[in-house]
Amino acid sequence: MTDNHVRLARRIPVPPAVPTVSVNPVTLPAPDRGLPLELRITAPLHGDALPIVLLSHGGGSSYYLKSKDGYSPLVDFYASHGFAVIQPTHLSSPGGGLGLDENAPGHPLFWRSRIDDFGLILDNLNVVEAQAPVVAGRLDPARVAAVGHSAGGNTVAALLGARATDPAGGTGPDLRDPRISAGVLLASTGSADGMTDTLRERYPELGTDFSHLRTRTLVVYGDQDGNPVATTRGAAWHAEPYHLSPGADALLTLPGAKHYLGGIMGYSLAETDDEDPERLAVTQRMTWAYLRSALVAGDPAWRQATDAIRGHPALASVRTKEPASVSPAGPGRSGP
Repeated sequence: MTDNHVRLARRIPVPPAVPTVSVNPVTLPAPDRGLPLELRITAPLHGDALPIVLLSHGGGSSYYLKSKDGYSPLVDFYASHGFAVIQPTHLSSPGGGLGLDENAPGHPLFWRSRIDDFGLILDNLNVVEAQAPVVAGRLDPARVAAVGHSAGGNTVAALLGARATDPAGGTGPDLRDPRISAGVLLASTGSADGMTDTLRERYPELGTDFSHLRTRTLVVYGDQDGNPVATTRGAAWHAEPYHLSPGADALLTLPGAKHYLGGIMGYSLAETDDEDPERLAVTQRMTWAYLRSALVAGDPAWRQATDAIRGHPALASVRTKEPASVSPAGPGRSGP
């Protein structure tokens, strides 16, 4: 993407980009996981007390690319504007030769393992820093957000408090991680009621009850992202986390956008359904602004960003509501 392809999105203010550094791979032992957890950390080259963004990938079909190596348009932008971004390779990653067959527990989505990956990371930030000395002592564990795309949005929603719906009735365990204080859901899955029978039969764990999601959250979706294989409700299904959760306080709608929101999964990626540099720049800048204001007390980035796009409906639109008060941090991550 070049600046020559971005015009209106420049109205959304961001500070100048700074040099970044990436350490890859960082490996965390995980005896109960079946495989060690490989991740990448990307951060500004300089600066201390860096807020942390955890990034959960979607499904995708890049068979030769481990998921910790994807989403460069988001990772590079967030890191060059002040965040330390940590990307795990979930067991559901189609690339990188993980070698997991259909007999592996949790195959193919590894839903619970995806959630547990982030607990493992937050429990072992000292191990991450030991393997990445360039960021040692520079991470701020008190300021953590999570960003998820597609199925990764479902993963992040659970970390923020949403619960899986039990096909037999009722809801699943509370897997909220109180160390995560904000989230962004990008083209995430919606409610169980909006799933097609095909999706529900193949991935019943994706059915979600958002009524327990009380953590501050931005929901992002494209109004042309209506996949009839996944949902009976069209693109609006991806906006349901905003409408159905007390914590989601902002909804960013991208007109004309499809599932990859301008191209967030990679530069010039063949599998993208939506390669649009202007739209990608909006996604980058608006989500960065939300995260910045959520993690840095008193920062005006989100207010400035929403002011900048007001009156430009072809660019994006934002709806907001007063979030419910977040419950005091409890034990979180209960259940089996």
